[in-house]
Amino acid sequence: MKTLIGKVVPGLGNFAYWIEKLSAYYESKTGMILFPGTLNIELDEPYDLPTNVMRLEKAEYNGTVSVSIQECSIFGRKAFILRTDGNAAGTGDHPRTIIEIATDVKLREHYSLSDDDVVEVKIS
Repeated sequence: MKTLIGKVVPGLGNFAYWIEKLSAYYESKTGMILFPGTLNIELDEPYDLPTNVMRLEKAEYNGTVSVSIQECSIFGRKAFILRTDGNAAGTGDHPRTIIEIATDVKLREHYSLSDDDVVEVKIS
């Protein structure tokens, strides 16, 4: 099991809109109804998702953005790293040192997290 350690940072709010709009697609991929929003974590080094992760392809929902989805856990809770192809390529809104974590609750509220709090994300 690999552990990624980073600090909580503010996000842009883009995934909140898209997770809500594409809720049924994310649920079919993950088996979970995701809270509309992600927790952004800044790592010390870039993290690249493996090539064999789940994908939400833009063609599936007639959109313009494809997303890689990697299962992980945070605070022992099942969660997912979501990364757009643009962010993976270094041409998106976030560098590869930022991972965005989605799960079934609003992580900031549920775990009383603030910017700069250090968290661990476990990947099997």
